[in-house]
Amino acid sequence: MRLSRIATAAVLALLAVAAGAEAQSCPKGKLRLYTSWPMQGAMIPEGTGMKNGVDLAVAEAGGVVAGYCLEVVNLDDASPQTGKWDGAVEAENANKAVADELAIVYIGTYNSGAAKVAIPITNRAHMAQITPANTYPGLTKKRGAAPGEPDIYRPMGVVNYFRPVPADDIQGAVGAKWAKRLGAKKVYVLNDQELYGKGIADVFEATAKQIGLPVVANEGIDWKQPDQKPVLTKIRASGADLVYMGGVIETGAQVIIRQMKEVGLVAPRTRFLGPDGLLQEELLKGVTCDAALATEMRVTFASLPFEKMTGMGAKTYAAYKAKFNKEPTSYALYAVEAGRVVIDGIRRAAPEMDGANSIKDKREAVRKAIAATRNFDGINRTWSFDANGDVDYDTMSGFKAVKADGPVGCKFTFETILE
Repeated sequence: MRLSRIATAAVLALLAVAAGAEAQSCPKGKLRLYTSWPMQGAMIPEGTGMKNGVDLAVAEAGGVVAGYCLEVVNLDDASPQTGKWDGAVEAENANKAVADELAIVYIGTYNSGAAKVAIPITNRAHMAQITPANTYPGLTKKRGAAPGEPDIYRPMGVVNYFRPVPADDIQGAVGAKWAKRLGAKKVYVLNDQELYGKGIADVFEATAKQIGLPVVANEGIDWKQPDQKPVLTKIRASGADLVYMGGVIETGAQVIIRQMKEVGLVAPRTRFLGPDGLLQEELLKGVTCDAALATEMRVTFASLPFEKMTGMGAKTYAAYKAKFNKEPTSYALYAVEAGRVVIDGIRRAAPEMDGANSIKDKREAVRKAIAATRNFDGINRTWSFDANGDVDYDTMSGFKAVKADGPVGCKFTFETILE
């Protein structure tokens, strides 16, 4: 019994020391940063990469900013049944974040459709939301948007959603111009009927028509179907020499690419081009690798390639590899950037936060500080947020699937800077 009392006293003493240390390093208490994106199935590598990116940004700050300790809460917005993002799960995540009295910022989402669910929730709470990956134009701007966008995502009439990545109205247009530069004469456009995929496919189609590149069709697919040969048979009959697909890795691209080879839609007769939602090594696994090579698969990406980055981008690339001992995934460095923007915003908002009477007022202070981000030293170049929360640069690059040593058998390699 005596030993038990001694042990208990020792534990209590250690806890008191720990509490004292935290109070000393975090005199203003704790703030939580919530993240939300898929962490299941095909998205595990990218989801983990983005999580690592936020962790790196927080680690760089020593886990403390302006007297506040930072804690990251990672949420998964994928359905356990499908392994894909789910609107109900995303709504639950966003509501959980805004209900937490220590939550200050929401970092996410990955899928633009999920952002459509989350933004009104965080907007009502005056909580800043910043994404490493959403690129659908209508989330922030009227160009390339559906009726009512983006105002329908801003019930409080303020801009609380920000993205340090260029939007699809730029990437879709650049993709069409690249297709023409590659010698395409007739394009068949496919889309997964989701916000990101349909949105970027529409921009690609509109730009292609403007520059004199014929588009046979812009057809939505039912990505849940394991057989896409009916639509591929139509493409073959159309004489299209390029298939452009707006979508992400979870919404049918692998099936389309594999079956293109099976029905004879291969280079030089027909090639494949897609957006950055397909720039994942996971997509190339299995028989998709051979089909990607056969179709001369290319993808656009809203950034410089990591190895071409200079300045802050090069430093971030090196820091990520050193900390995690692996190459960053497509959006991992944008997650670092998002985390840094948040930390910078909290630092600048600190004087106003210190005098705030409620968590809502603290969140509003951070939201305003992030909205005022100017001349930020980013991974691609120095940038500022515009009035809609978008960055003011349009750096793009093009990648191609090539044969490579290793278990996958191929990889994406940088091919060109795009304009």
